[in-house]
Amino acid sequence: MELTYNGKKSKKEILGILPTSYFSKPISEKENILINGDNLEALRILVHNSNLKGKIDLIYIDPPFATNGTFTISEERTSTISSSKKDEIAYTDNLLGEEFLEFLRERLILARELLSERGSIYLHIDYKIGHYVKIMMDEIFGTKNFRNDITRIKCNPKNFSRKAYGNIKDLILFYSKASNPIWNEPFIPFSDEDKTRLYKKIDEQGKFYTTVPLHAPGETKDGVTGGTFRGMLPPKGRHWRTSPAELEKLDEQGLIEWSKNGVPRRKIFADEQKGKKLQDIWDFKDYQYPVYPTEKNLDLLKLIVQTSSNPESLVMDFFCGSGTTLIAAQELGRNWIGIDKSEKAIEVTRKKITKENSSLSKADFESVSLLEKQDQNSHNENILVMQKTPKVLVTA
Repeated sequence: MELTYNGKKSKKEILGILPTSYFSKPISEKENILINGDNLEALRILVHNSNLKGKIDLIYIDPPFATNGTFTISEERTSTISSSKKDEIAYTDNLLGEEFLEFLRERLILARELLSERGSIYLHIDYKIGHYVKIMMDEIFGTKNFRNDITRIKCNPKNFSRKAYGNIKDLILFYSKASNPIWNEPFIPFSDEDKTRLYKKIDEQGKFYTTVPLHAPGETKDGVTGGTFRGMLPPKGRHWRTSPAELEKLDEQGLIEWSKNGVPRRKIFADEQKGKKLQDIWDFKDYQYPVYPTEKNLDLLKLIVQTSSNPESLVMDFFCGSGTTLIAAQELGRNWIGIDKSEKAIEVTRKKITKENSSLSKADFESVSLLEKQDQNSHNENILVMQKTPKVLVTA
């Protein structure tokens, strides 16, 4: 299944368009890079003229949502609804319909080329356009690589007068490039309420625990898990979860509880578990006083970066906005690339990165801009003059 609309380019055509610009500085996968410029052109340079193709382990993007809105920023506040004459435009979101879809699709096709074989992409979008974007991502990344449609609770309940249910969510589409992405299983720590609800028993030492059966579905014909433990076989149609020898060891350690009827069950202690497995509804509300329009919650980005990348992985956000993804990557020991066309976004990102990471100076990341290739000759001539001048002085 795929979307059909006017102006849709083929994948071959998109990948065949070469960049007309170049980076103002050389870049490396071992550096943190902040790029100010059109992200489509920057992605083309990264795909065609860098050594980063297939090197990025994680991409998170929060692109425009086709809202036809103007987002402003001032020293006092950011705004999406009301603004004053003193406010500056952070960015405009005026691409709609087919034009928006192709705008996003071109960038996603290039982004896939940059992902490593264990790479993943998380795309943040809203409920109005998200179903079209889901079909588009199925086409680009493959339905077999679709991982999750994550619901994010973005705000408290609203009291709108329109004839519709209140909207308190948006969504994050999670895809991998291939079948074995980086995955560091996230868990939610148990609360005291969880412990009393899930682990209702307490041992002599005051530790919360519950019990589970020692057997599992399916018979073992020849294996040891179909053997005898303490004179009993597993129930019909089932097998022991481990060998009878291991069950003996567990019993000696006091980790098996016997019922009054002589039925054994394994003890599971709350404090030995990592926590609850995270589900696909996340509660990470937007900041009440953001420093940039549509600024996302840092804990949300830390969760994504922690789960789908490893230390020293390369993380990219090519709609980086206020730089929250980059800060999350920095704090978790990842390298990062941020791209944004808005000069206000780059300005806010620089300030946030150095503020949130007091140990991080501007020398710890490279600020890069895009230069037109027609300017390359004059750029090279300036470098040549700079190189020649000292030689003349030395000769003199």
